[in-house]
Amino acid sequence: MTGVKRNASSERAALIGDVVDSRRASDRGHLHRRISEVLTGTPLAFTVGDEFQGSYPTVGDAIDAALTVRLAVAPEIDVRFGIGWGEVTVLDPGTGIQDGPGWWSAREAIEWTAATQRQPALATVRTAYRRHGDAGPDPDAVNAALLCRDHLLGSIDARSLRLLRGLLEHKTKKELAAMEGISGSAVSQRTARDGLDLVVLASEQLRAVR
Repeated sequence: MTGVKRNASSERAALIGDVVDSRRASDRGHLHRRISEVLTGTPLAFTVGDEFQGSYPTVGDAIDAALTVRLAVAPEIDVRFGIGWGEVTVLDPGTGIQDGPGWWSAREAIEWTAATQRQPALATVRTAYRRHGDAGPDPDAVNAALLCRDHLLGSIDARSLRLLRGLLEHKTKKELAAMEGISGSAVSQRTARDGLDLVVLASEQLRAVR
């Protein structure tokens, strides 16, 4: 588990991600390399198999990191996440191995995500949040927002995913139209129809969760 200063013990937002149905991938090597590229320069790193982990100062930072990774590899690669708030302790300064309630909560969250997305009515679920004790943001409020955002993300096509990435990178709709080779009107229609502006606004508010 990576991302915390060695010899430190503090409350953090632990983030665990893994690839959905990675065993069915035709080229697991490519899958691993693609995600490694996206994780470069971030607190996230692979641990075992197709699972990667890292921690952040706030729950909002972890939520934003999860969205960034998801959009960077979608729709080619599907990933899910568990976020946990609680104390994170470095057990081995030499290797940076970590443990603690923050990680236990993140593990509980991603296990819930994996189990829940098997239900047809909740197949779009990809992100969940848990906390240890009463400290940290309210899980009910955060998870309600994540469920709605996951549903929107799971309901749009590849072009709308590209447009959403552009909007989150603060590209104008004129720039997005040129990028996609479509009219500005077509971009506006898509962003309205698929709720892309709503996803951007929700993501800004979730990023601010402390």
